[in-house]
Amino acid sequence: MNRIAPFLEPINNSVTAAPVTPSPVTPLHTDGQLLDAYSQAVINVVNKASPSVVYIEVRQAEPPEGSRGRRGPGGGSGSGFIFTHDGFILTNSHVVHGAQMIRVTLSDGRNLSARLIGDDPDTDLAVIRLDDHLDGPLSVATFADSTAIQVGQLVVAIGNPYGFQATVTAGVVSALARSLRATTGRLIDNMIQTDAALNPGNSGGPLMNSRGEVVGVNTAIIAQAQGICFAIPSNTAQFVVARLIRDGRVRRSYIGLGGQNVNLHRRIVRFHRLEQNSGVLVQAVEKDGPAEKAGVRDGDILISFDGKPIQIIDDLQRLLTQERSNVSYPLEVLRQQEKLSLPIVPQERVA
Repeated sequence: MNRIAPFLEPINNSVTAAPVTPSPVTPLHTDGQLLDAYSQAVINVVNKASPSVVYIEVRQAEPPEGSRGRRGPGGGSGSGFIFTHDGFILTNSHVVHGAQMIRVTLSDGRNLSARLIGDDPDTDLAVIRLDDHLDGPLSVATFADSTAIQVGQLVVAIGNPYGFQATVTAGVVSALARSLRATTGRLIDNMIQTDAALNPGNSGGPLMNSRGEVVGVNTAIIAQAQGICFAIPSNTAQFVVARLIRDGRVRRSYIGLGGQNVNLHRRIVRFHRLEQNSGVLVQAVEKDGPAEKAGVRDGDILISFDGKPIQIIDDLQRLLTQERSNVSYPLEVLRQQEKLSLPIVPQERVA
């Protein structure tokens, strides 16, 4: 006898469950709400940051060689932004390089004179300062950490072209760590690329994040770059600004030679157990320069400096910082089939 059976409820197979009607799914955000949120984010950035953006007008005898700003005979213009309450302004080097007279129009219409504190063509950055007595307070932009930005992040480019009220383009970060060539030939590393178009006259203005903080300085070093924007990262800008305010320029070292990138034969790479398959062929050596004093000759191939491989000329330029001036370092070269280590003392480059 099954003792469990009395405790079991009989199953009525004739009973069927009532159909369940699914509740309607309400979207979290409609397209209109998303667009409104996007627009409001841009509006908030503009309201916060645009008062610090200025129009810069320059007068000079001749346009600087390789400039990319809007220039007529003897002058040009661009944008910039105030970053201190005592009137320091950051802009592009190509906007103010060689300026004999600088006028700045603030967002409230005040037109003031300014002077060049220093510029660095190698990063296309410059600092100017308002000279005139200020009748009222200045709106100041704040810097953000550019290493925190991500691809796809919302950014807003602001400029003040031709003395009009601030103009705005918005987009996202398209790519990071781009490398672009400055007008001096030196490579600018870690550039920010966005699809926020850089309008004529907006060069030197700030690239802002959604909190209205500066993550980059817009630059027009690529004249054909329509529909995209390149910006020098804010961390680079802050480093350069500190040097320009202190010294009027960024100090770098040099060794006094010119060369071109070349590939190395595989047998040479294997024989000397090199870490790279390319180097820099020396084509010119400056008389009485550090390279000549170290014994470098035309036809040598540079392969390392201070133990770090040199595959292209940009590798060498990155290593020639201010801190390496007047200090001896080993420079490895290939001379025909022989590998030599030459002690070289870089010197500070005088602009």
